[in-house]
Amino acid sequence: QVQLVERGGGLVQAGGSLRLSCAASGRILSNYVMGWFRQAPGKEREFIAAISRSGGTPYYADPVKGRFTISRDNAKNTVYLQMNSLKPEDTAVYYCAARAGSSITTIKYDYWGQGTQVTVSS
Repeated sequence: QVQLVERGGGLVQAGGSLRLSCAASGRILSNYVMGWFRQAPGKEREFIAAISRSGGTPYYADPVKGRFTISRDNAKNTVYLQMNSLKPEDTAVYYCAARAGSSITTIKYDYWGQGTQVTVSS
């Protein structure tokens, strides 16, 4: 069992930046591919980024490519999502997730955090 806790959400103006973190407990994080998802009101949850177990290979969805950066510090059992050039359409609840295995393109995940709200004002 992996417990995930996201932090760092908040209110930011368009064009601004936020850094989300996701702290894991219960298992060694380096055994898991980590991902970030988001869900806006009235919309389905969407995948936005994933990172390999070692941290060497990131993978991004097109809407965030070039603006968001996923990273991880396995020594701290923590994953990060640096979000730059934020847009109002980035407003959503952001979730981190963990999955066993090695694929970073598979979007079926095993463990989920509770989410953190990100609101981008225009």
